[in-house]
Amino acid sequence: MLRNNKKKKDRRPTEQEFLRFIPVRLDIKWEEDSEGIVKLTVPKFESKFGKSFCKLIKKDNHFTANLDKLGSIVWKNCDGKKTVEDILKILEKEFSDENDINQRLYLFLQQLQNLGYITFK
Repeated sequence: MLRNNKKKKDRRPTEQEFLRFIPVRLDIKWEEDSEGIVKLTVPKFESKFGKSFCKLIKKDNHFTANLDKLGSIVWKNCDGKKTVEDILKILEKEFSDENDINQRLYLFLQQLQNLGYITFK
């Protein structure tokens, strides 16, 4: 995901550049349980057709995404104030025994962005 690429076209950020990004949650409904675990409520369809189809078959147009402990910490800290580096420091403290926590964070943030749940400033 992250590498030094000297071409300006399709240039991906270096790890140092990525650490300065600020992740921001988008308009996704979420709640936290008593143990700090986050549950996202995500629409299945945004289109009128999709919404109508769900009504027709009498199914909810939303699904719940249950995050694990790491994902919950990341989600709660995608507040538009903390950088990726700030979040990484929190994870390193919380998961001190884990190897490659930085790669897990980078991949999870990329997945959240690809799903349209976060953006970066």
